[in-house]
Amino acid sequence: MKRMTTIALSTVLLTSSTLALAGQQDWKDESLDAWIDGKAETTLLLNTNLNSFDIDTEVEDGVVTLTGDVNSGIEKALAGELVTGLEGVKSVDNDLNILNEDADADIDDKALSALTDTKITTVVKTRLLMADDVSAMDIEVTTTDNVVLLAGNVDTEAEHDLAMNLARNTDDVASVIDKLEVIQ
Repeated sequence: MKRMTTIALSTVLLTSSTLALAGQQDWKDESLDAWIDGKAETTLLLNTNLNSFDIDTEVEDGVVTLTGDVNSGIEKALAGELVTGLEGVKSVDNDLNILNEDADADIDDKALSALTDTKITTVVKTRLLMADDVSAMDIEVTTTDNVVLLAGNVDTEAEHDLAMNLARNTDDVASVIDKLEVIQ
């Protein structure tokens, strides 16, 4: 009888431990999704070419779903590209509704290049804002033909190096021009 009680108690403890670990993983997954959602919302908000108040984001298991209205296919593509470039995003379901289908008739290489440059600028600025050790508000980011220009002031050489590497390691960046000044 004592052996049966020990086996039953062991089974209950093992089951409880397994359920507790599964619950912890669910909590971590939900927290990661919330973090990704916050980054997506911030990225869309920082982009001046989009009305982020008309775009809703929802994240489940790292998959971001975009819904709402945009004025053109370029805006739809821009929103999708901005979110796709974020760390932790597995994929994007771009379900945005285009209000003005006729506006897309004349998309050319210049427009696509401008779209890519805008995406790069927004992603770099977002990465700088998310980095705890960078004074992102003191750094100006501009992009032309996939070349990023960082200008402004930083407090230390380490902050300078971090900002430069965050920009260099962003998708689609060809090179980074350094106009940052270390103010000690």
